[in-house]
Amino acid sequence: MSEKLNIVIAEDNPKDFEFLEKMFESWEVAPVIERAQNGVAALELALKHDNPLVVSDIQMPEMNGIEFAKELWGKRPTTRIVFWSQFKDEMYVRSLVKIVPPETVYGYILKSNSKEKIAAAIETVLRDEQCWIDPEVRKVQGMTGHSQTALSDIEYEALVDISLGLTDNLIAQRRYLSRRGVQSRLNSLYNKLGIDQQQFHSEKYGDALNLRNRAVAVALRRGLINPFEMENEELTFQEWLARFTRNN
Repeated sequence: MSEKLNIVIAEDNPKDFEFLEKMFESWEVAPVIERAQNGVAALELALKHDNPLVVSDIQMPEMNGIEFAKELWGKRPTTRIVFWSQFKDEMYVRSLVKIVPPETVYGYILKSNSKEKIAAAIETVLRDEQCWIDPEVRKVQGMTGHSQTALSDIEYEALVDISLGLTDNLIAQRRYLSRRGVQSRLNSLYNKLGIDQQQFHSEKYGDALNLRNRAVAVALRRGLINPFEMENEELTFQEWLARFTRNN
């Protein structure tokens, strides 16, 4: 008979939690389920176990799934986590690749898959102790691992700043750079996104593209930014701006 497992489910959507709960009830030996509706609560529950087993959404209030995993793996590096999400955004895949401990097993399955495929992925990771990565996510992983298209941390910072509407001068203040340093980062970002090659100029109309706006459009299409995470970036920026205006 299979061992009875304890599994933490980090999921804020009641219907998605119910789906997982019913799926686990169908196991030969149903696991003990602990539910958390955000990453902060999930971290508290998971840390009660020496080797936690987790199924986690990615977009959650208070602490998203990637931040939750980073905190948990920092304290329990052998934790097995299955990320299940509607999203294969490059920003999440890029962040995840950088935080997975070498000794752990994890999975990433899209919610759009069939019930059978989701169940197989979760069993593979939590019970069989093998990694399982959705084929669609593997495609994105390939892009993030390519040096000509993958963004560095400083290029990603530049993308966030222009997405928030910051000028070169304000970016320079926020990131402790000269204006030339800001422009160098932006040029590197435009190169990685391929939009510098799209630009053309005519004597009658001037430059065809606003590169800042074009960069945001391309980043949205690639999943490098999304509205949910930009809300968090906006809050972080407003906190910095309040400190900056008080001191200047």
